[in-house]
Amino acid sequence: MSDPVIKVRGLCKDYVMGTNVVHALRDVDLEIHRGEFVAIMGPSGSGKSTFMNVIGCLDRPTAGQYWLDGQEVQGMTDNQLAEVRNRTIGFVFQTYNLLPRTTALKNVELPLMYAGVKDRHKRAAEALERVGLGQRMDHKPNELSGGQQQRVAIARAIVNDPVLILGDEPTGNLDTRTGEEVMALFQELNRQCKTVVLVTHEQDIAEHCKRIVRFRDGRIQSDEPVANPVDARDIIATLPTADDAVA
Repeated sequence: MSDPVIKVRGLCKDYVMGTNVVHALRDVDLEIHRGEFVAIMGPSGSGKSTFMNVIGCLDRPTAGQYWLDGQEVQGMTDNQLAEVRNRTIGFVFQTYNLLPRTTALKNVELPLMYAGVKDRHKRAAEALERVGLGQRMDHKPNELSGGQQQRVAIARAIVNDPVLILGDEPTGNLDTRTGEEVMALFQELNRQCKTVVLVTHEQDIAEHCKRIVRFRDGRIQSDEPVANPVDARDIIATLPTADDAVA
């Protein structure tokens, strides 16, 4: 098996709330290898979102060790963490996080701009083509549907060719068909050997992944492979199109 993209040992995260200490993560050990497609699940307060923030280099652990693509993360400066986030990780959020007055193309160009890439326009256009939005490059977010906005967010996440794609409830704001179309995109990226980790509270979405890790009370409760992952393309074929639904 390849070296892990994500490796954590003894990971802990505490939050001080007045006179109380909340133990959001408690001594977590986990490895996720290149090319895996993993769902992170758990009830509210289980630690799954905290874990996502730590592995996404958005927050620092209180204790423990974290290696991202072989690099030890916990000793990095804030500037180094920002560079890792931009070059190594692609983020997809439930609320899309697009700049509202900026075109789809310019939104996708942002990570390239921060990375100092020169051929930004070409690479951003190619990323939008990959997610099926070649004809919507000049549209602003308010001119796009929710599903199209999430496709822009996915294009932005992959434009720097990251090692890891992290999704935080990426289908949470979408209807069933659009959610399946987004999952089909993630599955296609995974078939192209991208490592994908999704936080979700939806069992049916998790079953599209190849492995489900469940958190409870800050610890890993279970870590199991999915025997037969759902192929989103099969589900899409059974669902009405938007025009059919209106009719």
